Amino acid sequence: MNRYAVVIEQGPDGYGAYVPDLPGCAAAADTEAEVRRLIEEAIDFHIEGLRLSGEQVPEATSTVDYVETTAGR
Repeated sequence: MNRYAVVIEQGPDGYGAYVPDLPGCAAAADTEAEVRRLIEEAIDFHIEGLRLSGEQVPEATSTVDYVETTAGR
């Protein structure tokens, strides 16, 4: 079981999500909860498609961290 990093961004019309380790794997929705559900489904679908086409499934290598800054205060 792999655990992929997911980036979730809020835009003017809703939320978007993508997976850095799975190029082309993305989702969009009106709410954060909905985009979280959809990106999980998109990851499963993306990996299934890779396997069916005989392609290698990328390992999860991206990491996520937060950096605090005093700029802009």
